[in-house]
Amino acid sequence: MTAPTTKSPRLLLIGANGQVGWELRRTLAPLGRVVTASIEDGTDYRVDLADSESVSRLIRETRPDAVVNAAAYTAVDKAETEKVIAERINADAPGMLGALLKDSGIPIIHYSTDFVFAGDQSLPYREDDPTGPLNVYGATKLEGERRLLASGANAVILRTAWIYGARGSNFLLTMRRMFAERDELRIVRDQVGSPTWSRMLAEVTSLVLHRLLVGDLDVERVKGVYHVTGAGQTSWYDFACAILGSRGEQCRLLPITSSEYPAPAKRPAYAVLDNTKIWETFGVQLPDWRQSLRLCLEELD
Repeated sequence: MTAPTTKSPRLLLIGANGQVGWELRRTLAPLGRVVTASIEDGTDYRVDLADSESVSRLIRETRPDAVVNAAAYTAVDKAETEKVIAERINADAPGMLGALLKDSGIPIIHYSTDFVFAGDQSLPYREDDPTGPLNVYGATKLEGERRLLASGANAVILRTAWIYGARGSNFLLTMRRMFAERDELRIVRDQVGSPTWSRMLAEVTSLVLHRLLVGDLDVERVKGVYHVTGAGQTSWYDFACAILGSRGEQCRLLPITSSEYPAPAKRPAYAVLDNTKIWETFGVQLPDWRQSLRLCLEELD
């Protein structure tokens, strides 16, 4: 007997060349046909999120059944002097995507950041806790959340933090390179957060999108903001120690304070996110950050 044929959904992945986007190309594949877009070459379509016509043309030409927006302006320190371009990509573009999708009811998954919070509390932040970004990057990402939600689109926003992986520019790869180049490194110890493996984030995204596409959840009820990070918490210094311990290298690590490592953009001192809501709504249990780090390192080694 021949199985009945069903229409394979077209999944538009924006930012497909980034470290999360690269993982999403693989984790989204079982859900349907993945159509990739980026400002760079190497994707099905080119799009400039700073250009409103480029964004609207992309939606018209691809006619997606779902959208995952993994593109963002992520240069946290440069954003302090490049506010206009950061606003266009992080704030204007999500609002425009929402406006283009709202009438069709097409779901969109978008990513935000722990930097929407001030970092002045000692318990993990819940989705409805007061925000208070300390820098331009965090402010533009928060505005992007607000505009996307205000558009009325079926949007699920995943706030994440401290992303690392086998590709791109991230703390893990930087540490591994510097361990081989230096005998001693000074690492900030008074900033606490939750390292998040890019592949784990991509897998969670695919699970969430599957539930939205299958329709076993009321999209009107579940749309909104969710936190998705590695479980547990650590400091940048202790994260570096965990990476170093896996390598057997001899680099000496010295803990320092944020004031000893000044940067143009201020960072929250405590940016741990509470992942309870994603579990209660979608049944997704986030693994401890140490477990994810071990899996990522196995792949690199």
